[in-house]
Amino acid sequence: MRGTLKTLAAGAMLSMLLSATAAAQATYLVRLIADPAKDDYRFEPAALTVSPGDVVVFRVASGAPHSVVFEGEGLSPGVRGAINSALPNRSGELSSPLLTAIGKDLRFVVPQIPPGTYRYYCLPHRAYDMRGELTVK
Repeated sequence: MRGTLKTLAAGAMLSMLLSATAAAQATYLVRLIADPAKDDYRFEPAALTVSPGDVVVFRVASGAPHSVVFEGEGLSPGVRGAINSALPNRSGELSSPLLTAIGKDLRFVVPQIPPGTYRYYCLPHRAYDMRGELTVK
């Protein structure tokens, strides 16, 4: 009987952990848009609230090339390292590679970083104030 209770308790605990993990791993789409004719340069949406483990897919919708560069001011070395590790094929410190074609994606898995707001911009369109932010809860 004791073995059965332990097995049931372990199963219930595993089920709760898997549910919490599945709930925390949401996927968000951020479209990268540039339309010089309309003077429109933006991330859509420009702000997201996410949790560590969530996936943010940055997708070029128009006006390529684009990039995603996190602002480094005030970031600890540990946070810098975590963001750098989460940026696949990065081109530099806190910087994604250039996304050169419409439909091109960058898949960013939000790392285990402290809660707060992390700002980013598109390097090719920085002069046009193309910015966004992730708020990590």
